[in-house]
Amino acid sequence: MHKKVSTAPEQASHEPRLYRVVADRIVALIAAEGIRPGARLPSERDLATKLAVSRASLREALIALELGGVIEVRGGSGVYVSEVPEPASNLPEAGPGPFEVLSARRLIEGEIAAMAARTATDSQIDAILKAVEDMEAHHANKTTNEGADRAFHLAIGRATGNGAMAGALEYLWDQRGRLWHKLKEHFQTEELRQETLKDHRRIFEAIAARDPAAARKAMRAHLERVTRTFSRG
Repeated sequence: MHKKVSTAPEQASHEPRLYRVVADRIVALIAAEGIRPGARLPSERDLATKLAVSRASLREALIALELGGVIEVRGGSGVYVSEVPEPASNLPEAGPGPFEVLSARRLIEGEIAAMAARTATDSQIDAILKAVEDMEAHHANKTTNEGADRAFHLAIGRATGNGAMAGALEYLWDQRGRLWHKLKEHFQTEELRQETLKDHRRIFEAIAARDPAAARKAMRAHLERVTRTFSRG
């Protein structure tokens, strides 16, 4: 008699992402309340209360619906229905939600920074510094700035001397897909851009000083700042 093999992990892998579940609930609310194309949805605060979800989960769902052409987010004005919506299961796959990725990054990148402070070689510290200086020199150029930002975080990952850790970080960074970029487009602020430059400089200085505790604290503070900015109303 063959032993039955559990399929729980496979089943779990097919569970819908939370933002799709919330998006379906938004679609259901639009239908139930008869909100027609061109009409404005309730505020994010009211929607989050009505649906009993966090602001972050709601915002991810709205961005997914925007990518699917269901709604339009108008800065300073609100969220408007673009067309009669279909279930969120019909939306194009957009990968993990940005706050899901940020949560994972907060969990591991503080420790990666602390490891780098203990193990980085002089040439690896130089690579981190170069990325910081590139961001500072090109902060107004979105494409160049994005590349320097990625280079900064991945240089810290490589400075741990742990290939698996560096690979995990690169994977997380590459999960920043269309949802992330649309969220950033709407909610990135000049204040966050300037504070990010300062955060990166503080992280670098802690690593260069071989101070693991300071590096961990600076990295966590940076990622918490990004999360707060993208989730607040």
